[in-house]
Amino acid sequence: MGQGDVLHSLYKAKWEKSGIDTSPFQVSNHHGILNSRVYRQEGQKKKDFIKRLPGQPPVEFNHYGGYVTIDESAGRAFYYYFAEAGRNKDSVPLLLWLNGGPGCSSFGIGAMQELGPFRVHSDGKTLYRNKFAWNIAANVLFLESPAGVGFSYSNATADYRTNGDSKTAEDNYVFLLNWLERFPEYKNRDFYISGESYAGHYAPQLAYNILFNNKKANKTIINLKGIIIGNAAINYETDERGMYEYFATHTLISQETWFAIQKYCDFLPNVTQVSQCKSAKLDAENQVFPHIDIYDIYAPRCLSFNLTSRPKKTNIMELDPCGGYYVRAYLNREDVQEALHANVTKLDHDWERCSEVIHPWGDSPPTVLPLLQEFMSNGLRVWVYSGDTDGRVPVTSTQRSLSKMGLPTKSPWRPWFLGGEVGGYVQVYEGDLTFATVRGAGHKVPISRPRRALSLISHFLAGEILCSLYKAKFQNIGIDKGHLHAIDCHRLKEAPNTRLHSQEGRKGKDKIRRLPGQSPVEFHHYGDY
Repeated sequence: MGQGDVLHSLYKAKWEKSGIDTSPFQVSNHHGILNSRVYRQEGQKKKDFIKRLPGQPPVEFNHYGGYVTIDESAGRAFYYYFAEAGRNKDSVPLLLWLNGGPGCSSFGIGAMQELGPFRVHSDGKTLYRNKFAWNIAANVLFLESPAGVGFSYSNATADYRTNGDSKTAEDNYVFLLNWLERFPEYKNRDFYISGESYAGHYAPQLAYNILFNNKKANKTIINLKGIIIGNAAINYETDERGMYEYFATHTLISQETWFAIQKYCDFLPNVTQVSQCKSAKLDAENQVFPHIDIYDIYAPRCLSFNLTSRPKKTNIMELDPCGGYYVRAYLNREDVQEALHANVTKLDHDWERCSEVIHPWGDSPPTVLPLLQEFMSNGLRVWVYSGDTDGRVPVTSTQRSLSKMGLPTKSPWRPWFLGGEVGGYVQVYEGDLTFATVRGAGHKVPISRPRRALSLISHFLAGEILCSLYKAKFQNIGIDKGHLHAIDCHRLKEAPNTRLHSQEGRKGKDKIRRLPGQSPVEFHHYGDY
């Protein structure tokens, strides 16, 4: 099961059957946490250093993996993986990446399939470099949370049955406090939170905890500068309405089904759906879900899977739809876990992309839009992006969600470019909220369009608008001959006129009077150097 499947199941279980939890956002008190749940970290960083992973190619950056205790009394600990940038690690920001679900692995999906420094070969044994890894632009931290996800665990099995948004936000905040004690050189570094899917809940609620506790302590505990979330669940009503609208506008469902949904369905919170609505939505799901990858509607599906040392033939998108299986095989190897400093307690279940041990999910507010407003009013950078071939949290959902905020437009809708092609579209709202689409990308943007994803995150971290010039070319993006290249948008703008020379009088000299053997003409023609 993937993170999008978990999200769909959550929405159906919580809202169509039992109503939406509308409790206010809960924030932990920093001082209470600091006294009881921040632990000594001396020597831990050195122990977490990863010398070399099995099948790993040579690298020029440091990476770390290990556990951070979240609650000593419960024996609750979260697993993290951290990939520093290369030679520029001291000058670039710290970026946290969170996958969604809820209950899916930011390490196995985010780091090993999307934006981390490595990808797993089809043999499930060897790694190769991701030349569009985000640690080109930042020091990237991946966190598996809550307990029960990936390698993260609790000795109190009741923890697996009491997860929800507020507990996850609090535990993630505790993780950061402890991790920054382990890596004190990052305490004052600019810090950003990123994520996709249900991280549309995780990221804003963690950011709100940070903002609240910074204010309460009257000092900067964590130097949060902004958040960026993609194909994110941020507002239940519009997330769901936009999904069925996307099905209809992309001819994935019949007109009759779409008309029935429009006629009978009300997506407002805590409204009991009539039987005709439930029937129409079920018809839509049956027309779509069994046949295509709903999270990337034009991508191939993994129809058969076997580990092989022979290179897999890729499709026109150069996307291997079975990559998740290679990651699962790799991360369940004992030698890999030992190198990662993972599974030290010998869990009674295999590593999975999305947890099968955490259930049910507790509190889950119907919207996080008020939090985005709060961040903007506090000067945080807020970007929301959308891969435009995702059918689960599609661009139509995100557009509808952001329109609920009623923000005036600061910079109108326009294309942004990469390598001479349209990379997507972008609009900036007053308060400096940026909405960007990524053309041809699905639910997991860095998988299907890695170059465009790296361009997007680099511009976000630099606080620069996405390039509008058609001539924009990212020739220095990714890895070239083993060297990492960051992205400098200024290089992509028109070059200064240092090679223009005076042309006075040249036009008259270039005029061609008559070519040998030329018949009479009624136009002028010119030629020269």
